[in-house]
Amino acid sequence: MITLYHCPNTRSTGALSLLEELGAPFDLHVMDLKAGENRQPGYLAINPMGKVPAIVDGDALITEQGAIFLYLADCFPQAGLAPPIGDPLRGPFLRWLFFYGSSFEPAVVDHATKREPAPAAMSPYGSYETVIETLRAALAPGPWILGERFSAADVLWGIALNWTMMFGIVPKLPEFTAYAERVLARPAIQRANARDAELAAARGG
Repeated sequence: MITLYHCPNTRSTGALSLLEELGAPFDLHVMDLKAGENRQPGYLAINPMGKVPAIVDGDALITEQGAIFLYLADCFPQAGLAPPIGDPLRGPFLRWLFFYGSSFEPAVVDHATKREPAPAAMSPYGSYETVIETLRAALAPGPWILGERFSAADVLWGIALNWTMMFGIVPKLPEFTAYAERVLARPAIQRANARDAELAAARGG
């Protein structure tokens, strides 16, 4: 049985949403960030960074968004959310899963904190503007990041764009807003968001 280490309304909401999309059985281990539960020794033994999400599946421990999404989508091939090895869409699928952590998040965090990016030759993402335009161009044809095929990558990106636009650190471009609306309209995403709302309310916000 998969265990998801989760804090409501954080990056782990994406993993919760993906588990709902996959129809996968799982246990939810909920922690309270405000109480610092993610910084306690028990959880730091799972993820020394103290970040969520993390999943445990038997003896396998997986952290990092891209790795978690790839692992889960491959574990449940019947859901059809990961193009298999040999499928022409496998490469683009991997590209967009890992573009999130290697380029998008560093660029967005630097931009939000007004931190000067590293010189272009050293920067993992080049420039914030280039990251935003690259993503916009990928989403423009629609309806999904792989074109006509919905995948786990859309769960990741739809939720990420919704949050970053909400906080004003990514521009509300038409391609982004329409895409996020399509992802958020999915029943599995709505179930995950409703569950998060209940968990947050039970912990006082």
